[in-house]
Amino acid sequence: MILEAWNSMQSNITEAIPSLTPTTAASFLIFIFLLVVLWSQEETLTIPGPSYCMGLGPVISYCRFLWTGIGKATNYYNSMYGEFVRVWINGEETLIISKSSAMCHVMKHSHYVSRFGSKLGLKCIGMDENGIIFNSNPSLWKIIRPYFTKALSGPGLIQTTEHCISSTNRYLEKLGDVTNELGNINVLKLIRLIMLDTSNKLFLRVPLDENEIVLKIQKYFDAWQALLLKPDIFFKISWLYRKYEKSANDLKDALEILIARKRQELSTLEKLEKDMDFASELIFAQSHGELTAENVNQCILEMLIAAPDTISVSLYFMLVLIAQHPKIEEVIRKEIHSVTGDREVQSSDMQNLKVLENFIYESMRYQPVVDLVMRKALEDDVIDGYYVKKGTNIILNLGRMHRVEYFPKPNEFSLENFQKTVPYRYFQPFGFGPRACAGKYIAMVMMKAILVTLLKRYRVQTLNGRCLENIQNTNDLSMHPDEKQDSLEMIFIPQNTTNFKHQQATSSSGKF
Repeated sequence: MILEAWNSMQSNITEAIPSLTPTTAASFLIFIFLLVVLWSQEETLTIPGPSYCMGLGPVISYCRFLWTGIGKATNYYNSMYGEFVRVWINGEETLIISKSSAMCHVMKHSHYVSRFGSKLGLKCIGMDENGIIFNSNPSLWKIIRPYFTKALSGPGLIQTTEHCISSTNRYLEKLGDVTNELGNINVLKLIRLIMLDTSNKLFLRVPLDENEIVLKIQKYFDAWQALLLKPDIFFKISWLYRKYEKSANDLKDALEILIARKRQELSTLEKLEKDMDFASELIFAQSHGELTAENVNQCILEMLIAAPDTISVSLYFMLVLIAQHPKIEEVIRKEIHSVTGDREVQSSDMQNLKVLENFIYESMRYQPVVDLVMRKALEDDVIDGYYVKKGTNIILNLGRMHRVEYFPKPNEFSLENFQKTVPYRYFQPFGFGPRACAGKYIAMVMMKAILVTLLKRYRVQTLNGRCLENIQNTNDLSMHPDEKQDSLEMIFIPQNTTNFKHQQATSSSGKF
């Protein structure tokens, strides 16, 4: 009876199919296709975010990242869908997280030590499975990381204060080098020169032209910003990426000459120094077969460019905030005077500069330079109840977390936000865990030493009262003020002097 009923059903279906109109058949096929798509996406439907919509969702989300930059796109999706969002970048599932509990989970686990980005783009700038910043090869990264950790701690950390002071004083005595024909001084360039000189004294120790290298570093970062998320097809058209490739190669070629000079210097030494610098350690590691020449060159490049980029821009915005908050400036000055008196700041003073430290923290919270962390899941996992597949990209939106959780005045620049000790889970300007910033301690020493040295000699004021928010209110991976854009006029007034030339620093929002 069952077989007879089945044969009868087949006969009825066969007879009915020819009578279906083309429109009905097409609708039926579309319905089946949608069911398949929905079934394939059912695991991710529980995560808030834009719909897949037959592949249109991934295209739209990727285009938003390419068009507006990582920071703006990230903030858009968090504000639209909440603190845990699923989007797509270049067809790959990407989670955007701005919730502290989920961020801590990602940062502290070793299966999130890999980063993501365009492989061809990173290869173009030398970071694909190379160096430390965007190296997505965990095994090689684990070999390289200890060299950075050693150089950024111990004797190097102790020497940092002295080198920062000498470099700052050196360039304050040579303000003409960063002064234009109108007598205005480019403060951002001044700080970049100070940071490069300091980094060279600590990590490479060879004579170099700071002005030339600083310019090449800026162009290198422009290339990095432009290529980080580009699709593979972009690199099929040479005229689109040729200028970025040239910028990256110009810096790499310039540093290769300096590193070759360092190699020659080491080969002629009769006795090695007791405390070898970072470059020497890497060169000897290469001679022992632990690293390749390409590894060595890229690691030295990244060590030298880190401070002139992130720390320089951070210090620039700190000076802007000081200029706009004279009462805070006065409190900082009183602390500096009570701790150091008339002498230069010393390493032992750093722990006593609590007001300055809180000011630095609040500046990094309120006006961050690097407020996004990009990772990739190396294993299947569950984050805050959401299933995360191996290979999923993750963006940690630190800047948003610093504005929506814990702080009493999240949208104001106020030292009250750090009157009490802030739990580490709510404030992570350097990250934590196995892939935390290796230079977080030395960075604090650098910023304190330079600010103290500068503020002991000058007062900082704005001339036209423009607010920082009107100039720089984006939230991108890295902020790079552009000298071609609107300028923010500033003035440095020497202590006990009322007559000094106006000095100008330039600023605008950068995209990454």
